[in-house]
Amino acid sequence: MSNTEQSEVKALIHHYLISKTNFIQVKDTMQEDGLRAFVDNAITSLCKEKQLVVTMEERLAIIRELVSGIVSLGPLRPLVEDTAITEIMVNGHKAVYIQKNGKIEKTAVTFADNPALMHTIQKILAASSSSRRVDESSPYVDFSMTDGSRVNVILPPCSMQGPVMTIRKFSRDLTTIDDMIERRTLNKQMAVFLGAAIKAKLNIVFCGSTGSGKTTLLNVLSRHIPEHERIITIEDTAELRLMQEHVVALQAKAPNIEGKGAVSIRDLFVNSLRMRPDRIIIGEVRGEEILDLVQSIASGHAGALAIVHADSPQECFNRMVTMMLMSGIRLSGEQIQHQLATSIDLIVYVELFLDGVRRVANITDLCFDKGTGKITLEDIFTFKQERIDENNKVIGDWVMAKKQPSCYHKFVKRNVLLPGFFE
Repeated sequence: MSNTEQSEVKALIHHYLISKTNFIQVKDTMQEDGLRAFVDNAITSLCKEKQLVVTMEERLAIIRELVSGIVSLGPLRPLVEDTAITEIMVNGHKAVYIQKNGKIEKTAVTFADNPALMHTIQKILAASSSSRRVDESSPYVDFSMTDGSRVNVILPPCSMQGPVMTIRKFSRDLTTIDDMIERRTLNKQMAVFLGAAIKAKLNIVFCGSTGSGKTTLLNVLSRHIPEHERIITIEDTAELRLMQEHVVALQAKAPNIEGKGAVSIRDLFVNSLRMRPDRIIIGEVRGEEILDLVQSIASGHAGALAIVHADSPQECFNRMVTMMLMSGIRLSGEQIQHQLATSIDLIVYVELFLDGVRRVANITDLCFDKGTGKITLEDIFTFKQERIDENNKVIGDWVMAKKQPSCYHKFVKRNVLLPGFFE
């Protein structure tokens, strides 16, 4: 059975368990052995009903995957299964917080003690099929769960209140740009502009604070990348979920227990340039790799997408300048700013507002005037907040500048039309 066929069988079994059995009602009351027997019986019934042939090895693999995902979560299972919760924060065995509808609140969920919490952490890590480890000698780790959720763990002695785990859940319901428009993350005009910018191979940096929705927006907009292009993604922890077929995903590697064998984002970026990329997407730029990104753009690798942690377009630009300086490059501050301004076309700033709504607050044109040598950041779209109503809802709307952005010639060059814009 091929991987595709096995995935289809898994999906069939999962659907069968939910729709044809009382699995949802009984799973919380059963031990691991009982769950395994229940799933095994369901597979037998489904095979008879659908005339499927599943080998013993495949059957055991399916049972192990389905059951481990349930058992490994322990008391956190209801929180993981609640689609309205976007983040789970475990601060030792007594305190579990969640982020729901943009607001942080404490839950009634607790663990018996720190060893019980540590047991759950190890089970989640084992179920993720990650090769990473976490213990006293290696007290922190980043990894992804099988559903794409990102997990960070830090242990004593680095953590003073016992094991601390943060789970940033992977959103499955936000799959199209229409979903984002409906949720007022951006408006239709902005969506059309950003889609066109990606088709025209503009170099775009997405910025915002932690949990503001930068990666989700990049994931959704990346669907505008043409299917024929070869895409290389580079990340510390896998979060990007691109829908194209020709995607090569690279992930940085932490050093082993002896402090050797580390592979950095910069190492992967340099290697990716030898992989004949049409697009390079960096999950997060935080160091010297910014220099390689800028130089690769200057050498003809257009259409780069990247994420930078920053709290405004201006702060994003300043941070990129600082990272360039930290790389040790022998250029003045003005020369570095010039290189950035001629390489990066747009900065897209995403903000989590007080009402819990994630909005694209700015789409900013990074301009360089060849005549004066002056660098300016000019907003193409800006969210103007008018007021906050009695229900703490932010009232406002986006405003578009009429001035043609400095990158407009790239739309023309690649024959990407923007009817009704900047006329």
